[in-house]
Amino acid sequence: MRTPEFWNPGSRGGAQASLLTPLAWGYGMVGQVSRALVTPQRVGVPVICVGNVIAGGAGKTPTALALAKLMQEWGLAPHFLTRGYGGTAHGPMRVDPERHNARIVGDEPLLLARQAPTWLSRNRPAGARAAIADGAEAIVMDDGLQNPSLVKDVSLVVVDGGFGFGNERLIPAGPLREPLSRGLARADAIVLVGPDEVGVVARLGNNSAPILRAELTPALQALKLRERAVVAFAGIARPAKFFRTLEGIGCKIIRRIHFADHRRYSPDEIMTLVEYAGAQGAIAVTTEKDWVRLPEEAKPMVQSVAVTLEWQDPDAVHELLIPALTSAARSDG
Repeated sequence: MRTPEFWNPGSRGGAQASLLTPLAWGYGMVGQVSRALVTPQRVGVPVICVGNVIAGGAGKTPTALALAKLMQEWGLAPHFLTRGYGGTAHGPMRVDPERHNARIVGDEPLLLARQAPTWLSRNRPAGARAAIADGAEAIVMDDGLQNPSLVKDVSLVVVDGGFGFGNERLIPAGPLREPLSRGLARADAIVLVGPDEVGVVARLGNNSAPILRAELTPALQALKLRERAVVAFAGIARPAKFFRTLEGIGCKIIRRIHFADHRRYSPDEIMTLVEYAGAQGAIAVTTEKDWVRLPEEAKPMVQSVAVTLEWQDPDAVHELLIPALTSAARSDG
């Protein structure tokens, strides 16, 4: 789905949100009851959870990748654990980019598997046990804040500085997956991605969780697109972020095309885009998440634009994670 306009920050949603409020109450109640019925399980390695309190688009995947990179630099062997949203597989299974595609495992797992071993499992404890049996020394749980099945040693809530918490209403009246106070209460730290354009820090108020600031920066290869004419398309929750990245690189955007989040592209529509770009003397560009969802025959015709998450204060991340990693290792060893 596309993010509705009435979900945006500064909007209380008007009549549309008001009409959807009873459904939002039901959504919140179902989530609360579901979590109350589950007893979290502790596994034999530290579990670092990367999540958010809104539906999509905050920057969870780049954050998870950056955390795994840090752990690898510290000499640990982290494995990712993901539900595999958008794919058909239930797992537990180790994601193999050579054999699996986005229809089977979803888009995020394919990106995660480039960095570290990645396990897809709708049953998170089963996936964690499979990862541990395969040599995982730590689990980076992608998008698991609302999943109560595992004990988390550290829970990070990722927040997009340009969107914040939207209109602060529950799905479907707004983007919140759960009441804001409840989600933030489980956070050991807030990862604020990008400039705080909507008053996130002020909204957090007296929340005691530290704020880790970070930026999404284009990979070096993407800088080759500077001053190039491009036709940009994206099927992500908030494509405006992608278009701003291209502007920051210095691309000349001929056309911006929005698709629904997690769009499954057909060969014909990609060919139409590529032909249109060629007629304009431009090239077709998209996000990495979109690129892995392209038909195989279309991938050579489209340029992906990779971004990486850079910590403003890496030492603060170190100070947060290391005690949790070492204490969890001691308690289980």
